[in-house]
Amino acid sequence: MNFSLEITIKTDLSELPKVKDVYITMLPGNDYREVANKAMELTKSGFNPVPHFPARSIKNQSELKDFVNRCKDGGAKQALVIGGSAQPIGDFHCSLQLLETGLFEGWKIGIAGHPDGSPDISDKDLEKAMIDKKSYADYIITQWCLDVKPIAAFLSKQTLPVRVGITGPLKISSLLKFANIVGAKNSINFLKSNVTKALDLLKPRDPNDIIEQLKDSTDNFHIYTFGGLQETNKWLTENNYA
Repeated sequence: MNFSLEITIKTDLSELPKVKDVYITMLPGNDYREVANKAMELTKSGFNPVPHFPARSIKNQSELKDFVNRCKDGGAKQALVIGGSAQPIGDFHCSLQLLETGLFEGWKIGIAGHPDGSPDISDKDLEKAMIDKKSYADYIITQWCLDVKPIAAFLSKQTLPVRVGITGPLKISSLLKFANIVGAKNSINFLKSNVTKALDLLKPRDPNDIIEQLKDSTDNFHIYTFGGLQETNKWLTENNYA
């Protein structure tokens, strides 16, 4: 199995498991310069840094160019280009606009996939956006999802390599919270229909079941830890994934 994972600009790199590709999320309000600095830190520590470029959190082309150049100088050769937060702070309102600037020429580019749909964009618009972006992209990373059915359906339609988003080990109560935040409707329904006891909400749920069911379709997975880096590290080690 091949795993990548996602961190924030505050993550202590000494806690990272033995994975090569480490994605740096740029949350609303983060300074892009800190993301670029984290990319440099990862490069120096022997990782392959993959910074997020969220369109709606970047003011203009001048800022985007500075962001790209800082990441390049820090050793980044790969990027995840996404729409990001709901409200734009500047000129960009979608990831396609970033890709069309040509500033990522020569980079390995990932784009977002949404097996669970999105609370901000209709399924029809999501499909059109995916078609429009594919000519710029090398692969797709999906939003995390807990229900295998929409993931399998999504995989069957793609012509680009897909890295399936999964969560690290988390309590079901925490998964429900994060699912509500991102509007993962299928995962919310899946969780609710599979919680049989109140105590289940307090038990960690690991992604082994999802991996097992998808192993004939893909062996590439992207881990969203939601701050549970130690639990993810332990899970990877115990399953001989790292």
